[in-house]
Amino acid sequence: MSTLASKLKELEELTSNAKQIQDDILEEILKANANTEYLRRFLHGSSDKKLFQKNIPVSSYEDVKPYIERVANGEPSYIISGEPITNFLLRYMDGVQEGKRMNFLNSMMLSTTPSGLQACTCECKFIASDYFKNWPSKCYTSPDEVILCVDSKQSMYCHLLCGLVQREEVVSMTSSFAYTLVQAISFLETHWKELCANIRYGHVSEWITDLSCRESVSAILGGPNLELADIIERECSQKSWEGINDEIVDLVDVKIGYSYEPLVTNHFGLYRYKMGDILQVTGFYNSAPQFKFVRRKNAVISVQVETTTEEDLLKALNHAARVLESSGLMLMGFTCYSDISTNPGHYVLYWELKAKKTNGIVKLDNKLLVECCCVVEESFEFFIKYLGANLVKSDL
Repeated sequence: MSTLASKLKELEELTSNAKQIQDDILEEILKANANTEYLRRFLHGSSDKKLFQKNIPVSSYEDVKPYIERVANGEPSYIISGEPITNFLLRYMDGVQEGKRMNFLNSMMLSTTPSGLQACTCECKFIASDYFKNWPSKCYTSPDEVILCVDSKQSMYCHLLCGLVQREEVVSMTSSFAYTLVQAISFLETHWKELCANIRYGHVSEWITDLSCRESVSAILGGPNLELADIIERECSQKSWEGINDEIVDLVDVKIGYSYEPLVTNHFGLYRYKMGDILQVTGFYNSAPQFKFVRRKNAVISVQVETTTEEDLLKALNHAARVLESSGLMLMGFTCYSDISTNPGHYVLYWELKAKKTNGIVKLDNKLLVECCCVVEESFEFFIKYLGANLVKSDL
């Protein structure tokens, strides 16, 4: 039997028996993890599915954070997982017709937890793998050198330049997260004139200093292309640039047109875990539902793959406000945005301060400002701290 035929047969079996397969996988997970410290609190060593559905609460990162931190700091994996935890993934990939994909993949520097385990995004782990490096038919508009570039600004610029030059071959634009496409569009809006100039004169901008990235993109650029530059300039110079179901349902019981937030139970310590993705059911293949990605839940800002909500910001700023109060200052208001013009990116916070005892101009010494930034940064989720140093910058 050919590989394609066997895969199609496997797909038919999986989608035709979706409920039974889900039940079997859950049983396997529970048997492997029933004696973990986390599950023993609720199941007392049992692997019964009905008891699992009755006793295990829906969880978020805050619920499993203490266990993850304990493993990161050297405690054994079995406190939360029956399988050994060998590394942390901070957070996908693929599908296409004939042609090239403009895929906004990018790498980042690896971080290390206090116990020596590497921490990186799922995307970066995949990009760094031998599987990706030896993949014979990626069909991407961008060469590996652009994908492996750890400078996010240079990488984004080169992704766009390569995609524009090969526009006739592009059949899709993809990224692991929707906000990356939003960032790409925003970046194009502010850099299209420079990109046009590069295409018009056949020369990559001097600020692209990653040599391997520069050389590979120059090869794709080829030489001057006045016609393409005019087309892009004409387009870019124009002026114009449902609710969530609260009921927990089984995968096979979802309804077409409704939006859901997946709850995931896996072999490695996540039980009824809220992923934070909002998916809409578009149809069914046999008994298995088909989804489309709608958005990240409550996402406000991001500099890499993390999602920081308004609630996260308020919690962090409440901690900083206590530091300010000890110096006779009050935090009256704030605004925030993510700055990815540098690598790594960072959050920029603007604060409105008022002195408790005077009405004059508030002066904040550098030591206090640094302390406030550290407190804010320390208040964010565990994995965000491993994305890079100096996550927060503040202006008054």
